[in-house]
Amino acid sequence: MNGKRTAEPGSDRAGKKVKKEVMAKFSDAVTEETLKKQVAEAWSRRTPFRHEAIVMDMDPFLHCVIPNFIQSQNFLEGLQKELLNLDFHEKYNDLYKFQQSDDLKKRREPHICALRKILFEHFRSWISDISKIDLESTIDMSCAKYEFSDALLCHDDELEGRRIAFILYLVPPWDASLGGTLDLFSVDEHFQPKQIVKSLIPSWNTLVFFEVSPVSFHQVSEVLSEEKSRLSISGWFHGPSLTRPPTYFEPLIARSPHIPQDHEILYDWINPTYLDMEYQAQIQEEFEESSEILLKEFLQPEKFAEVCEALERGRVEWSSRGPPNKRFYEKAEESQLPDILRDCMALFRSEAMFLLLSNFTGLKLHFLAPSEDEPEDKKERDGASAAENTEEGTSHSSSEPENSRGATSDSSLQSNGPTDPEEDEAKKESSVPTCQGELRHWKTGHYTLIHDNSKTEFALDLLLYCGCEGWKPEYGGFTSYIAKGEDEELLTVNPENNSLALVYRDRETLKFVKHINHRSLEQKKSFPNRTGFWDFSFVYYE
Repeated sequence: MNGKRTAEPGSDRAGKKVKKEVMAKFSDAVTEETLKKQVAEAWSRRTPFRHEAIVMDMDPFLHCVIPNFIQSQNFLEGLQKELLNLDFHEKYNDLYKFQQSDDLKKRREPHICALRKILFEHFRSWISDISKIDLESTIDMSCAKYEFSDALLCHDDELEGRRIAFILYLVPPWDASLGGTLDLFSVDEHFQPKQIVKSLIPSWNTLVFFEVSPVSFHQVSEVLSEEKSRLSISGWFHGPSLTRPPTYFEPLIARSPHIPQDHEILYDWINPTYLDMEYQAQIQEEFEESSEILLKEFLQPEKFAEVCEALERGRVEWSSRGPPNKRFYEKAEESQLPDILRDCMALFRSEAMFLLLSNFTGLKLHFLAPSEDEPEDKKERDGASAAENTEEGTSHSSSEPENSRGATSDSSLQSNGPTDPEEDEAKKESSVPTCQGELRHWKTGHYTLIHDNSKTEFALDLLLYCGCEGWKPEYGGFTSYIAKGEDEELLTVNPENNSLALVYRDRETLKFVKHINHRSLEQKKSFPNRTGFWDFSFVYYE
């Protein structure tokens, strides 16, 4: 005998608990044949359609809203309970911050199983019929929980095979003041996102779905409620991929060689400690070890006070920099700058500054800089400078904030991949050290993103911060360096008053400025007239 007790006739199999199958249906009104035909016709003709059971709109791209999507409130409450009992993991990178569940594809909870069946069998069939898209049975869904200061910035959802995106909201009573809206963007003539033209407010048991395309730019605005969670189930229906329009490349940002200006400008502006040759050698030794350094109290106190006063006075003309799938911040119009700020910009472009930075870093930014035997990576560098001139990199990479040192990845300097002939030609035409720079204003809602189709290159980043007393890392606004294609964060540069950050990055290093959230408004308690902070941002090329 094997010692196992056989099950009694009529008992549950081997004593296992059998879960009762849960059943649910989605809106009968939507499946009613006449209404279904009207929706299909509106989809085909790309014309708006309104009914109490479904609203379809084409502006700025095709999207639909179905209120009261699931018929049973008891089912929804059971589903919500199951979802909240799942393990959630923080999702955090340049593009987003929120909590996400594990993939719901194989979860066995009864209400989650039933919803999966509703969405990827019955509702998928309905959408296929009205859209005439042959949607696959691929299951792609997860649960997201957005809480105070969480957000998902501007993106288009395009990924191989995604055709229809959907979101089912399970939120408490909600209004626009709580944030968390689904914002839809218009596009310009280059199919780049332009501005928010519609915001959909989450609502309990409302399903939103839209066609994924090269123009389906959207975001989840920052959640502003400290009490309520924005719970939703979202995913995609997959099908034959659409043809994308040609990739748009932004115009190159102009670079310029140094402005002829002798060393006297340094004595006028810079803390004398940093002009001591022995101290410069010490700085260079540290910089060459770690590829980054922070020089505190960099400008002389009187000059820094004048610069801050000019910025505080508000007589600077600012223009917004986009597009929002790549960046959102304000840039000063240089032709309109007050004299002290114009002089500060000139300082960073001056011949004397190029030479000083050479002394700080060991880089060849001036012909008078000491020349040593060029290492192998320098030879590669000379042949691999990128023709494309943008600030960020090429693909999203998740990263958790860790204060690692340096901003060059170990693998990059051994890379011997093919180089772009256009890049080589650009390098031949630009053997003189150059720079580009801007004065930027950062405030709540601002950010930069790592984005596709921009090239990275060897460069020295310089940042000088103003007006950031009491600024905290949890506000965002820090500059994060990550290794391309990896989750590793190499370095975080936090805003610090009158501190000069120098970071050398290679072709495998990407950077972004983290989204500034509404926690930053705490700054007003100490500085009622201030919004955010400023930085002088320059990039130097050998």
